[in-house]
Amino acid sequence: MATKQIILTDEGLKKLEEELEYLKTVKRKDVAEKIKVALSFGDLSENSEYDEAKNEQAMVEARVTQLEAMLKNVKILDEDELTTDSVAVGSKVKVKDIEFDEILDYHIVGSTEADPAVGRISDESPVGKALLGHKVGDVVEVEAPVGILTFELVEISK
Repeated sequence: MATKQIILTDEGLKKLEEELEYLKTVKRKDVAEKIKVALSFGDLSENSEYDEAKNEQAMVEARVTQLEAMLKNVKILDEDELTTDSVAVGSKVKVKDIEFDEILDYHIVGSTEADPAVGRISDESPVGKALLGHKVGDVVEVEAPVGILTFELVEISK
């Protein structure tokens, strides 16, 4: 099975590397200390602190493994390769929602960096996927969970 390539901006890569470093250096020590304290309470069969600390340790280790796997398959977006001719991952776009007559700003990013609350939408989301490859002036229909959305592509920038 081929592993999926993770598309990141420089900023997104830095955030993942910082999270991994934090988990390996700080969080692992915290959890180890919790386990040590819980072990000092004795009888493990009725020791909820120990169970909780071991569960936390498992979650931390799972996230470390996940981050390490992601970082092995990273493709960094090269802003110099971006054009403003058509929408691609890394593009910033202004679209006009035809139904509500409002302008929306989106930054098309890889799924790892998506945060719709701040306008960072994934290239795999319905809107992101529909906008890819389109040019300024194109009208794009998006099949979304709320129904069909219609956008006019107003501007593409880096």
